[in-house]
Amino acid sequence: MAIGIDPTVDFAFKKMLGSPEHTRVTIHFLNAVLGGVSRITHVEILNPILDQEAEDDKLSILDVRAQDDRGRWFNIEMQTANQPGLRQRLAYYAASLYVGQMHLGDDYHDLRPAISICVIDALLFPSVPDLHLDFRLRNGRHDLVLTDDLQVHFLELPKYNHPHLPAGATALEKWAYFFRNASRMTPEEIGRLLADPVFLEAAGVLEMIAQSPQEREMYEARLKFERDQNWRIKAARDEGRAEGLEEGVAKGIEQGIERGELSGRIRVLQSLLGLPESPLSELAGLDAKQLAHLATQLQGQLRDRR
Repeated sequence: MAIGIDPTVDFAFKKMLGSPEHTRVTIHFLNAVLGGVSRITHVEILNPILDQEAEDDKLSILDVRAQDDRGRWFNIEMQTANQPGLRQRLAYYAASLYVGQMHLGDDYHDLRPAISICVIDALLFPSVPDLHLDFRLRNGRHDLVLTDDLQVHFLELPKYNHPHLPAGATALEKWAYFFRNASRMTPEEIGRLLADPVFLEAAGVLEMIAQSPQEREMYEARLKFERDQNWRIKAARDEGRAEGLEEGVAKGIEQGIERGELSGRIRVLQSLLGLPESPLSELAGLDAKQLAHLATQLQGQLRDRR
Protein backbone atom coordinates (compact mmCIF):
# COMPACT_ATOMS: atom_id res chain seq x y z
CA MET A 1 0.00 0.00 0.00
CA ALA A 2 1.31 3.46 -0.93
CA ILE A 3 2.52 5.63 1.95
CA GLY A 4 0.09 8.44 1.10
CA ILE A 5 2.16 11.15 2.82
CA ASP A 6 3.71 13.79 0.60
CA PRO A 7 7.25 14.69 1.76
CA THR A 8 6.92 18.15 0.17
CA VAL A 9 4.30 19.14 2.78
CA ASP A 10 6.46 21.05 5.22
CA PHE A 11 5.33 19.18 8.33
CA ALA A 12 6.42 15.86 6.76
CA PHE A 13 9.54 17.55 5.37
CA LYS A 14 10.61 18.72 8.83
CA LYS A 15 9.78 15.42 10.54
CA MET A 16 11.92 13.68 7.94
CA LEU A 17 14.90 16.06 7.81
CA GLY A 18 14.63 17.76 11.19
CA SER A 19 14.27 14.94 13.71
CA PRO A 20 17.17 14.30 16.13
CA GLU A 21 16.26 10.60 15.88
CA HIS A 22 16.86 10.57 12.13
CA THR A 23 19.94 12.71 11.61
CA ARG A 24 21.29 10.11 9.19
CA VAL A 25 18.58 11.28 6.76
CA THR A 26 19.58 14.92 7.27
CA ILE A 27 23.28 14.13 6.79
CA HIS A 28 22.59 12.23 3.57
CA PHE A 29 20.48 15.08 2.18
CA LEU A 30 23.05 17.76 3.07
CA ASN A 31 25.88 15.78 1.51
CA ALA A 32 23.78 15.31 -1.64
CA VAL A 33 23.20 19.07 -1.91
CA LEU A 34 26.70 20.26 -0.99
CA GLY A 35 28.71 17.52 -2.75
CA GLY A 36 32.47 17.69 -2.46
CA VAL A 37 34.92 15.31 -0.85
CA SER A 38 34.63 16.69 2.68
CA ARG A 39 31.57 14.77 3.84
CA ILE A 40 29.37 15.71 6.79
CA THR A 41 29.44 13.01 9.46
CA HIS A 42 27.37 14.60 12.22
CA VAL A 43 24.60 17.20 12.54
CA GLU A 44 22.77 18.72 15.48
CA ILE A 45 19.12 19.67 14.93
CA LEU A 46 18.66 23.07 16.56
CA ASN A 47 14.85 23.40 16.30
CA PRO A 48 13.14 19.99 16.41
CA ILE A 49 9.34 19.77 16.43
CA LEU A 50 8.13 19.43 20.00
CA ASP A 51 4.79 17.81 20.80
CA GLN A 52 3.58 20.78 22.84
CA GLU A 53 4.49 23.22 20.07
CA ALA A 54 2.71 21.02 17.54
CA GLU A 55 -0.48 21.08 19.63
CA ASP A 56 -0.40 24.82 20.25
CA ASP A 57 0.62 26.08 16.81
CA LYS A 58 -0.48 23.93 13.91
CA LEU A 59 0.27 26.65 11.35
CA SER A 60 3.75 27.74 12.43
CA ILE A 61 6.42 28.18 9.78
CA LEU A 62 8.31 24.91 9.63
CA ASP A 63 11.96 24.93 8.60
CA VAL A 64 14.96 22.90 9.74
CA ARG A 65 17.90 24.54 11.45
CA ALA A 66 21.02 22.50 12.00
CA GLN A 67 24.77 22.65 12.57
CA ASP A 68 27.25 20.15 11.22
CA ASP A 69 30.52 18.75 12.53
CA ARG A 70 32.48 21.55 10.83
CA GLY A 71 30.44 24.21 12.60
CA ARG A 72 28.49 25.25 9.51
CA TRP A 73 24.95 26.54 10.12
CA PHE A 74 22.02 25.43 7.95
CA ASN A 75 18.50 26.62 7.33
CA ILE A 76 16.58 24.03 5.28
CA GLU A 77 13.02 24.56 4.10
CA MET A 78 10.36 23.34 1.71
CA GLN A 79 8.28 25.64 -0.47
CA THR A 80 5.44 24.61 -2.78
CA ALA A 81 5.10 27.99 -4.53
CA ASN A 82 7.29 30.84 -5.71
CA GLN A 83 6.23 33.35 -3.10
CA PRO A 84 7.08 37.06 -3.40
CA GLY A 85 10.36 37.86 -1.68
CA LEU A 86 11.46 34.22 -1.37
CA ARG A 87 14.98 34.82 -2.70
CA GLN A 88 15.50 37.78 -0.40
CA ARG A 89 14.12 35.89 2.60
CA LEU A 90 16.51 32.97 2.10
CA ALA A 91 19.43 35.38 1.76
CA TYR A 92 18.24 37.11 4.94
CA TYR A 93 18.08 33.80 6.82
CA ALA A 94 21.62 32.94 5.78
CA ALA A 95 22.83 36.41 6.77
CA SER A 96 21.00 36.14 10.12
CA LEU A 97 22.66 32.80 10.87
CA TYR A 98 26.01 34.35 10.00
CA VAL A 99 25.64 37.57 11.99
CA GLY A 100 24.03 35.77 14.93
CA GLN A 101 27.28 33.91 15.63
CA MET A 102 29.12 37.07 16.70
CA HIS A 103 29.27 37.87 20.38
CA LEU A 104 31.27 40.39 22.39
CA GLY A 105 34.94 39.53 22.16
CA ASP A 106 34.57 37.15 19.21
CA ASP A 107 36.86 37.36 16.20
CA TYR A 108 35.70 37.46 12.58
CA HIS A 109 37.92 34.45 11.88
CA ASP A 110 35.64 32.42 14.14
CA LEU A 111 32.62 32.89 11.89
CA ARG A 112 31.41 29.67 10.28
CA PRO A 113 29.56 29.39 6.95
CA ALA A 114 25.79 29.97 6.96
CA ILE A 115 23.84 28.10 4.30
CA SER A 116 20.19 28.35 3.24
CA ILE A 117 18.75 25.42 1.31
CA CYS A 118 15.31 25.59 -0.29
CA VAL A 119 13.58 22.64 -1.91
CA ILE A 120 10.85 24.20 -4.05
CA ASP A 121 8.07 22.60 -6.06
CA ALA A 122 8.01 25.54 -8.48
CA LEU A 123 10.30 27.22 -10.98
CA LEU A 124 12.40 30.17 -9.86
CA PHE A 125 14.86 30.17 -12.76
CA PRO A 126 13.06 28.58 -15.74
CA SER A 127 15.68 29.81 -18.23
CA VAL A 128 18.27 27.27 -17.00
CA PRO A 129 17.75 23.48 -16.84
CA ASP A 130 19.82 22.84 -13.69
CA LEU A 131 17.98 21.01 -10.93
CA HIS A 132 20.34 22.46 -8.30
CA LEU A 133 21.43 26.11 -8.27
CA ASP A 134 24.12 27.30 -5.87
CA PHE A 135 24.59 31.03 -5.13
CA ARG A 136 27.67 32.47 -3.37
CA LEU A 137 29.60 35.75 -3.10
CA ARG A 138 31.71 35.86 -6.25
CA ASN A 139 32.97 38.35 -8.83
CA GLY A 140 31.24 37.48 -12.10
CA ARG A 141 33.82 39.01 -14.39
CA HIS A 142 36.87 37.20 -13.06
CA ASP A 143 35.20 34.35 -11.13
CA LEU A 144 36.94 35.47 -7.96
CA VAL A 145 35.59 34.09 -4.68
CA LEU A 146 35.11 36.68 -1.93
CA THR A 147 33.93 34.02 0.54
CA ASP A 148 31.90 30.83 0.60
CA ASP A 149 30.62 31.71 4.06
CA LEU A 150 27.21 32.77 2.68
CA GLN A 151 25.38 30.32 0.42
CA VAL A 152 21.84 29.94 -0.90
CA HIS A 153 20.92 26.67 -2.62
CA PHE A 154 17.75 25.91 -4.59
CA LEU A 155 16.49 22.48 -5.58
CA GLU A 156 13.75 23.09 -8.20
CA LEU A 157 11.73 19.86 -8.29
CA PRO A 158 9.76 20.54 -11.52
CA LYS A 159 13.05 20.35 -13.42
CA TYR A 160 13.31 16.68 -12.49
CA ASN A 161 10.54 15.10 -14.53
CA HIS A 162 11.86 11.59 -15.19
CA PRO A 163 9.00 9.06 -14.86
CA HIS A 164 11.58 6.40 -13.96
CA LEU A 165 14.82 6.77 -12.05
CA PRO A 166 17.65 6.53 -14.60
CA ALA A 167 20.60 4.24 -14.06
CA GLY A 168 23.52 6.03 -12.46
CA ALA A 169 21.34 8.69 -10.81
CA THR A 170 23.21 10.93 -8.36
CA ALA A 171 22.26 11.16 -4.70
CA LEU A 172 20.64 14.55 -5.36
CA GLU A 173 18.62 13.14 -8.27
CA LYS A 174 17.45 10.33 -6.00
CA TRP A 175 16.26 12.90 -3.48
CA ALA A 176 14.40 14.79 -6.20
CA TYR A 177 12.77 11.54 -7.29
CA PHE A 178 11.87 10.73 -3.68
CA PHE A 179 10.27 14.13 -3.09
CA ARG A 180 8.19 13.84 -6.25
CA ASN A 181 7.10 10.20 -5.98
CA ALA A 182 7.36 8.84 -2.41
CA SER A 183 3.70 9.44 -1.52
CA ARG A 184 2.60 7.12 -4.34
CA MET A 185 5.09 4.34 -3.51
CA THR A 186 5.32 1.63 -0.88
CA PRO A 187 8.35 1.53 1.43
CA GLU A 188 9.42 -1.69 -0.29
CA GLU A 189 9.38 0.00 -3.70
CA ILE A 190 11.39 2.92 -2.33
CA GLY A 191 13.98 0.63 -0.78
CA ARG A 192 14.30 -1.46 -3.93
CA LEU A 193 14.40 1.42 -6.43
CA LEU A 194 16.58 3.92 -4.56
CA ALA A 195 18.86 1.20 -3.18
CA ASP A 196 20.00 3.15 -0.15
CA PRO A 197 18.92 2.43 3.46
CA VAL A 198 18.58 6.14 4.18
CA PHE A 199 15.60 6.43 1.82
CA LEU A 200 13.95 3.49 3.55
CA GLU A 201 14.46 5.32 6.85
CA ALA A 202 12.95 8.50 5.35
CA ALA A 203 9.99 6.46 4.09
CA GLY A 204 9.61 5.06 7.61
CA VAL A 205 9.21 8.60 8.98
CA LEU A 206 6.43 9.23 6.47
CA GLU A 207 4.78 5.96 7.50
CA MET A 208 4.86 7.00 11.16
CA ILE A 209 3.03 10.22 10.24
CA ALA A 210 0.38 8.21 8.40
CA GLN A 211 -0.13 5.90 11.39
CA SER A 212 -0.17 8.51 14.17
CA PRO A 213 -3.57 10.26 14.58
CA GLN A 214 -1.94 13.36 16.09
CA GLU A 215 0.75 13.66 13.43
CA ARG A 216 -1.71 12.86 10.66
CA GLU A 217 -3.87 15.72 11.92
CA MET A 218 -0.86 18.04 11.88
CA TYR A 219 0.01 16.90 8.37
CA GLU A 220 -3.54 17.46 7.09
CA ALA A 221 -3.66 20.91 8.70
CA ARG A 222 -0.42 21.92 6.99
CA LEU A 223 -1.55 20.44 3.68
CA LYS A 224 -4.78 22.47 3.81
CA PHE A 225 -2.87 25.58 4.84
CA GLU A 226 -0.42 25.22 1.95
CA ARG A 227 -3.20 24.63 -0.58
CA ASP A 228 -5.11 27.66 0.68
CA GLN A 229 -1.96 29.76 0.63
CA ASN A 230 -1.08 28.69 -2.91
CA TRP A 231 -4.66 29.42 -3.98
CA ARG A 232 -4.44 32.92 -2.47
CA ILE A 233 -1.14 33.57 -4.25
CA LYS A 234 -2.61 32.39 -7.58
CA ALA A 235 -5.78 34.41 -7.04
CA ALA A 236 -3.76 37.53 -6.26
CA ARG A 237 -1.63 37.05 -9.38
CA ASP A 238 -4.70 36.43 -11.55
CA GLU A 239 -6.34 39.52 -10.10
CA GLY A 240 -3.19 41.53 -10.77
CA ARG A 241 -3.13 40.33 -14.37
CA ALA A 242 -6.83 41.17 -14.78
CA GLU A 243 -6.32 44.63 -13.31
CA GLY A 244 -3.33 45.17 -15.58
CA LEU A 245 -5.38 44.09 -18.59
CA GLU A 246 -8.29 46.28 -17.56
CA GLU A 247 -5.95 49.20 -17.03
CA GLY A 248 -4.38 48.55 -20.41
CA VAL A 249 -7.78 48.42 -22.13
CA ALA A 250 -8.90 51.57 -20.35
CA LYS A 251 -5.69 53.30 -21.33
CA GLY A 252 -6.15 52.11 -24.89
CA ILE A 253 -9.67 53.54 -24.97
CA GLU A 254 -8.43 56.85 -23.58
CA GLN A 255 -5.68 56.94 -26.18
CA GLY A 256 -8.21 56.08 -28.89
CA ILE A 257 -10.47 58.93 -27.84
CA GLU A 258 -7.50 61.31 -27.75
CA ARG A 259 -6.32 60.22 -31.20
CA GLY A 260 -9.86 60.54 -32.59
CA GLU A 261 -10.22 64.07 -31.23
CA LEU A 262 -6.84 65.08 -32.64
CA SER A 263 -7.67 63.63 -36.08
CA GLY A 264 -11.00 65.47 -36.13
CA ARG A 265 -9.34 68.75 -35.12
CA ILE A 266 -6.72 68.36 -37.86
CA ARG A 267 -9.36 67.84 -40.54
CA VAL A 268 -11.33 70.90 -39.31
CA LEU A 269 -8.22 73.06 -39.30
CA GLN A 270 -7.30 71.86 -42.79
CA SER A 271 -10.79 72.77 -44.00
CA LEU A 272 -10.59 76.26 -42.46
CA LEU A 273 -7.23 76.77 -44.14
CA GLY A 274 -8.60 75.65 -47.51
CA LEU A 275 -6.34 72.61 -47.53
CA PRO A 276 -7.37 69.12 -48.63
CA GLU A 277 -8.44 67.09 -45.61
CA SER A 278 -6.15 64.19 -44.77
CA PRO A 279 -7.79 60.77 -45.16
CA LEU A 280 -8.57 59.12 -41.81
CA SER A 281 -6.54 56.09 -42.92
CA GLU A 282 -3.49 58.34 -43.28
CA LEU A 283 -4.01 59.95 -39.87
CA ALA A 284 -4.46 56.50 -38.31
CA GLY A 285 -0.82 55.78 -39.15
CA LEU A 286 0.38 58.59 -36.88
CA ASP A 287 0.81 58.26 -33.15
CA ALA A 288 -0.69 60.68 -30.64
CA LYS A 289 2.48 62.77 -30.42
CA GLN A 290 2.67 63.18 -34.20
CA LEU A 291 -1.03 64.08 -34.43
CA ALA A 292 -0.64 66.66 -31.67
CA HIS A 293 2.38 68.19 -33.45
CA LEU A 294 0.47 68.42 -36.78
CA ALA A 295 -2.54 69.98 -35.05
CA THR A 296 -0.28 72.58 -33.41
CA GLN A 297 1.29 73.46 -36.78
CA LEU A 298 -2.11 73.92 -38.44
CA GLN A 299 -3.35 75.97 -35.48
CA GLY A 300 -0.31 78.23 -35.90
CA GLN A 301 -0.96 78.70 -39.62
CA LEU A 302 -4.59 79.64 -38.92
CA ARG A 303 -3.49 82.13 -36.26
CA ASP A 304 -0.95 83.71 -38.65
CA ARG A 305 -3.66 84.23 -41.30
CA ARG A 306 -5.81 86.10 -38.86
